[in-house]
Amino acid sequence: MKLALRVTIAGTLAFAITKAFNLPQGYWAAITAVVITQASVGGSLKAAIERFMGTLAGAVYGGLVAAVVPHGSSTGMGLAMIAGLFPLALLAAVKPSFRVAPVTGLIMLLPPSGQAIGPLAAAIDRVAEITLGNIVGVVVSLFVLPARAHTLMTDAAAKVVSLNADLIDLHIGELTAEPTGRTALQTIHPQIRAALKKAEAAADEAARERRSHLTDAADPEPLIRTLYRVRHDFVMIGRASTNPLPEPLLQTLGPSLKALRDETCALLLGIAKALRARTAPPDASRFETALHAFVSETEALRTQALSHDLPYGSFGQVFALGFAFEQFRKNVEDLLARTQELASARTAARAEERSPA
Repeated sequence: MKLALRVTIAGTLAFAITKAFNLPQGYWAAITAVVITQASVGGSLKAAIERFMGTLAGAVYGGLVAAVVPHGSSTGMGLAMIAGLFPLALLAAVKPSFRVAPVTGLIMLLPPSGQAIGPLAAAIDRVAEITLGNIVGVVVSLFVLPARAHTLMTDAAAKVVSLNADLIDLHIGELTAEPTGRTALQTIHPQIRAALKKAEAAADEAARERRSHLTDAADPEPLIRTLYRVRHDFVMIGRASTNPLPEPLLQTLGPSLKALRDETCALLLGIAKALRARTAPPDASRFETALHAFVSETEALRTQALSHDLPYGSFGQVFALGFAFEQFRKNVEDLLARTQELASARTAARAEERSPA
């Protein structure tokens, strides 16, 4: 609803401004304002910069071709289109930020209004109207129910972390022979990948907001890097959880394994909640205690006769699981630090807003 309102205001405002200044092709300003108004300010900035660059390149080169190459006949128009489109299309293929350049170049050749006012005037007019649309779109994104990219990023990151809590529950359920089902695992992995991509895209927009000095929020890149590391840890845990543990091992390790599952899920859900609210992360001491208890029991198996009666694969499975959880512990410390960093940045921003000028 917020995005819909921003898009509507941007398009209407841009059109009203073009009418006030009596611009001959003012509809391009309205179209541009609608196109570049994205879900976040950073996304709008990125779209505005790319559209302006592509429009400028297409207008300059397309206007040059329109002025130099005669295109009054069908044959002349065909030659002018080839001369105008190929270099701009090549530019767009090499640098995707110029993807609107071929469209702009083609428009410079085709519309009757461009031919009526002359190619140079049409090029100047087009760039001016696209620039106006860019400005309106960015201003509306900034001041009409603004959605900061950092907020979108932390929401997506929280979704990733909460899905990881569901994932660890499924993996431990497989180890303890609980009826979890492979279907749930096949469903949750695409959800995690989609949430990670969304968080990464929002982080790119958040970084653009930082570079434009529109926010003092923490650098988003470390959080995304940590989320991918945690993702790799869960891949290792998943590989070590493909087969249920033998009954003798399950009797020995079952209680500590389930306690570790419960504390891991609680910690991840607490981190997800903290990311959404950008507050301090939860205490990880209970998770640390549960992990220590599980690792201690796996180490004790080395000296127990029980281990000699087990298949080598099952014994290795237990130690692979312990190693994966140790790696996860290191990365979850980094995730807690990133969550605290975001919370501290928000607290500092609020303190600055409340301080007298």
